[in-house]
Amino acid sequence: MKLDAFDRKILALLQDDASLPLAEIAAQVGLSQTPCWRRIQKLEASGIIRKRVALLDRRQLGVGVTVFIAVKTNVHSIKWLEQFHDAVRELPEIIDFYRMSGDIDYLLKAYIADISAYDALYKKLISRIELSDVTSMFAMEELKSTTAISLAALP
Repeated sequence: MKLDAFDRKILALLQDDASLPLAEIAAQVGLSQTPCWRRIQKLEASGIIRKRVALLDRRQLGVGVTVFIAVKTNVHSIKWLEQFHDAVRELPEIIDFYRMSGDIDYLLKAYIADISAYDALYKKLISRIELSDVTSMFAMEELKSTTAISLAALP
């Protein structure tokens, strides 16, 4: 789907605050409400807007520690990958899961309360799947974290 300037402005506004009323979005974009609403519907139908969510404050919820878990494996089969994927899916603390190129096979990101919570997560993970090498890295400070995708350089 080709995005024009109106679409990009709509997306930028929704990325910043998905709860904005339609009237406010339309006014800021320079459209009347009906065409603005149709554009939002089209962006949702095309899958560009996947869903609208509320972003929660992890620290206030008691899970302010971020841990990155690098996994190496000696097994490279579809069956193992599916088992690993199923194991990770069952662990709600893990919020991101990537298959990587390079020295690390998989990278996971989790939000936890503390080291003992990580230990419990680690034990749950290794009870579900055999792993060759696991390295955990705890974030000391979050310098930048955003959910917004840069729209400036899109084709």
